[in-house]
Amino acid sequence: MTTPAPADHTDSRTEPGKPAEPADQDGPDQSSDEKGTPRREEAPPQRAWDTLRDITRHAPASARFTGRNSGVVAGEINGNVTKTEHHYYGSSGPTRTSGEIPADELDRLALTFVTENTPFEELVERLRKERVLVLTGVPFTGRRTAALMLLRRAGATPVHAIDRETSPGTLLEQIQKGEAPGHVLCDLVTSREEPLRETHLLSLHDHLLKHDGHLVITTGLRPWTEEDVRTWSWTAPKTEVLLRSHLERAVGEPTAHRLLELSETRTFLTRAHQPREVVAYVHQLRRFVQGEIQENALGERTAELLDEQVREWFEADEDTLHLREKAFLIALAAFDAGPYALTAELSDLLFQELQATADSGRPKAVPVFGTHIGNRLRTARAQPYPAQEMTEWGPVEQLKAEFLDSRTAFVLLREVWTGHPSARPALVAWLGKLIVDGRPFVRTRAAATVGALAFTDLPSAMALVIEPWALSRNPQQRVGAVSALALAHRVGAPNILRITDSWTADDDRRLSWVGIRVQGLLGAERPREALAALRVQARKQYDPDGTGPLENDIAQSVELLLLSEESEDVLSEVLRTLDDHRSVFQISVAGFLGACLHTAEEAPDLPLVLRTYRQSRLDGTPAAHGIPRLWRAALGDPAFTTKALDVLRGWVLAADRDDATSWALADLLPKLADDTTARQRIEHLLRTVRGDDGGPRPAAADDLLTALHRA
Repeated sequence: MTTPAPADHTDSRTEPGKPAEPADQDGPDQSSDEKGTPRREEAPPQRAWDTLRDITRHAPASARFTGRNSGVVAGEINGNVTKTEHHYYGSSGPTRTSGEIPADELDRLALTFVTENTPFEELVERLRKERVLVLTGVPFTGRRTAALMLLRRAGATPVHAIDRETSPGTLLEQIQKGEAPGHVLCDLVTSREEPLRETHLLSLHDHLLKHDGHLVITTGLRPWTEEDVRTWSWTAPKTEVLLRSHLERAVGEPTAHRLLELSETRTFLTRAHQPREVVAYVHQLRRFVQGEIQENALGERTAELLDEQVREWFEADEDTLHLREKAFLIALAAFDAGPYALTAELSDLLFQELQATADSGRPKAVPVFGTHIGNRLRTARAQPYPAQEMTEWGPVEQLKAEFLDSRTAFVLLREVWTGHPSARPALVAWLGKLIVDGRPFVRTRAAATVGALAFTDLPSAMALVIEPWALSRNPQQRVGAVSALALAHRVGAPNILRITDSWTADDDRRLSWVGIRVQGLLGAERPREALAALRVQARKQYDPDGTGPLENDIAQSVELLLLSEESEDVLSEVLRTLDDHRSVFQISVAGFLGACLHTAEEAPDLPLVLRTYRQSRLDGTPAAHGIPRLWRAALGDPAFTTKALDVLRGWVLAADRDDATSWALADLLPKLADDTTARQRIEHLLRTVRGDDGGPRPAAADDLLTALHRA
């Protein structure tokens, strides 16, 4: 599908003579509120072409819009919901609370511990010199294993594990109780009221120096510490290095090399994985070598690992992962690969909604500062990158953020929607705000998020979000319902076409309006059925004395279908029924003329319909005859003659700027002059046409006149 160019009409304008949109026709009660105060007139919904443009530009990569149901990511993931949890954490598993760590465990960890591309050697020297080391990092990046290996390399064995509930103020007391030279405290809990202070470390240093001991403390990315407390960051080695090391130890170097070349393994390496996930994958690879499982089971296991990670995020307590960071994760799922600043801004809106759900009596509050982008994205297993973002004003450079594993967004939304129903009111309220946002990117991603929720749980998404939007008096919410249904179908949600057909024929004008719009977005998948549904509604809405209430909207859907990838089939179906009924003629011709207004972004002076005509002439397809027939119908009907000549005038101006347009139009015009009246109209247009700014007559007009006379 060619990416739609900016429309000729903005969202807030309508053409002269257009009927009121559905928002203005809900009944007499809509004209005033309960107190009798006149209600402000709402702007009409954006045109169907603009909705398609926004979807094409801004939908997430997993739901790029083609008008066809594919379920690229959703279908891949949804069949892999973990039924039984298997945890193969190995050396990265849960830590004991306190006590001496067995020497054989340290030896076992040392066999597969990887220091390549890590600050390990520098940290060993720091530990030997300072005796106390505070190691920060994202959970499940191997901080505990690194801490134990640092103590082992420093000669501080055996190692005594200190209970993580130990407060900074009682650390010295705990160390004094132990007799081992090495001490480790994993996941120290600190707070604003009880931070880790420099005085704590000084007293620990003095005691450890006196008794030849060493201590490593691990904590999260943002521990509460005094500014004089030095911390050191730990990041896991690269996935490929870890996997190779573990595999060579498990199955030997030759077999490890063969396993690393497997298609599933190469895919595994393209995603960022935690050390514990590498251990789990090695376990599966060993089973594959032993013939217990097939290669496709390896991919299923990675989906299960992703499920487990997402569940852990939302099962974590506030000390481990704050509610604000959970809100950010949800926002990042909605705006994956979007601008980071926008994602962070809108995540705080969700945080406020979640706060209200957790404690309705608590005033909403968002910390203004305190969350570093690097730490936040590492926790989310995401990455920042600079890229251009398409806006209403053209492309602009933005710092974007995306999950390292492209499957994460869908899995996360599914987990929140189905695994934590108490979050639904906040999520629904948040999406309701986003869908009326002034930014097309925000509105489109809100609709795409609802589409993902519909794939996961269609009845709930329909009842809580899509149907209320469809019945809303707010035109932006109704457009949101259109986009949500289209994008839900795009990712594979069931029954969307059935809903679309039902709503198209509904007596409620708002539901019918939504159904009509969705027919235009999805109808290329089944043009005969879509156009039949539109024709039925056109007959119902037909008014011989004026324009039917939804006639223009039906025509806009025909317009989209004529510009779709299946334009040849659509054109054939339109022509087959062109003369069935006056209402059908009107929506067909109006839709055709609307389609003639649009150009592609990459070729703004070549109208899409004219490009189709040119290609059909080269290929000898039926459109070479169908397009002229529709043009003759438009020029010859008094209701459409003026608009048709206006569209043709725009094509003449475009021909003056583009040789391909000029060639195609010169070939087309003689086929439109099928009688004296039509020829005179076209000749008059070519002789009198002026530039857009009233400038001189375009030179292309003479060339086109010559072509017309030669025919």
